[in-house]
Amino acid sequence: MFATNILLAVAWVALTGSPLSTGLPIGFVLGYGMLWITRPAHGDTRYLKRVPRVVGFAFFFLKELLVSTARVTYDVLTPRNHMRPGIIALPLDARTETEILILSSLITLTPGSLSLDVSPDRKVLYVHEMYITDPQETRDKMKKGLERRLLEILR
Repeated sequence: MFATNILLAVAWVALTGSPLSTGLPIGFVLGYGMLWITRPAHGDTRYLKRVPRVVGFAFFFLKELLVSTARVTYDVLTPRNHMRPGIIALPLDARTETEILILSSLITLTPGSLSLDVSPDRKVLYVHEMYITDPQETRDKMKKGLERRLLEILR
């Protein structure tokens, strides 16, 4: 289905003569719409459910990235130190190496947090956070936000 969507997007660019920078995303959205409309012909596939989740995750992660960047920037630029650093143990629902790798990479990409290590049994991820007011609240935010949304996409 993804390949079909890409082919529809490329066909859109070829038919309209629009540049790739604007035509390809528009063609991708239109192609997804065509696949969604014709879903009775090919059945409900995971792809049709996964694309909105991926887009939602991208916006969620972008928001988290902007908020954490603003927080770290504010802390760096102001004379008073607002940090409350600590290391938390994050119990994992992610089981495969790929899921754990992507989760730990996304945590590390977010300013103010850093993935440190995974337990030998792969059930706990150790994360250094710059701003911990309540360890359980920080843990819940990572589990219910980033990990849950990521696993919805990957599974």
